[in-house]
Amino acid sequence: MAENAAIDLEHLQRYSGGDADLEAEVFALFRQQVEMWSRLLDPKADQESWASAAHSLKGSARSIGAHGLARACEKAEISGHQGLTARAIAAQEVQKSVEEALKFIDQHTYKMRIQALRKSSQRENS
Repeated sequence: MAENAAIDLEHLQRYSGGDADLEAEVFALFRQQVEMWSRLLDPKADQESWASAAHSLKGSARSIGAHGLARACEKAEISGHQGLTARAIAAQEVQKSVEEALKFIDQHTYKMRIQALRKSSQRENS
């Protein structure tokens, strides 16, 4: 894994087999999960809703190799019992990790598209 990468591509590629289309589909599903669960990770939510949102987002993060986000979600799960201030801090950490993961996905997706275009162009020119 690249040092400090928001997504562990080796982890992801073990499950996708390096299939770019499958990775794109997994990333799209991850975005949907992030959108849904992030909205529910409200520091003022009841304990059950907070824990469910943090746990579900952690699972989504782990599935694509977003280990930093998964750790932030795990801390958020624990902070659910520590009061509003602890939850607010945890929610900020999760949001920061979500932003890093989504930025990484955007950059990786762009890079993969450029590589595919180059390969296609090279085949056409051969």
